[in-house]
Amino acid sequence: MSAVPRSEKPAGRFRRMLDRLSSSQEDLESEELREDAETAGCTRIGECRDRQIVTVTGTLRTVTLRPRSGVPALEAELFDGSAALDVVWLGRRSIVGIEPGRKLIASGRISMSRGRRVLFNPKYELRPLGRE
Repeated sequence: MSAVPRSEKPAGRFRRMLDRLSSSQEDLESEELREDAETAGCTRIGECRDRQIVTVTGTLRTVTLRPRSGVPALEAELFDGSAALDVVWLGRRSIVGIEPGRKLIASGRISMSRGRRVLFNPKYELRPLGRE
């Protein structure tokens, strides 16, 4: 067996078609999100380290209103195919366009909270709906 994973080997057209047919829908979506991050020139979430300033992109999986220390906080989980991170807007109850399934690009400093990557009050750009 070779040391190079199948996804990194050069593959012919038949192999790629076979891989797509045998992959689950979730795997296909994750691969598409990883390709989007690479195309946009963003850092993969799985490669982000604590205190690093990053620009990441992905799809919002969940959006919830969860108070933090008595202050409203809108929290969303951003997934890019490699990992997920929490995006938190402090003092906000809602933001127009921030909803599950929406793609966005977010920039800021990564911090770790309870073992999860978090971006607090990031700069963000909603991706156009037509590209989805």
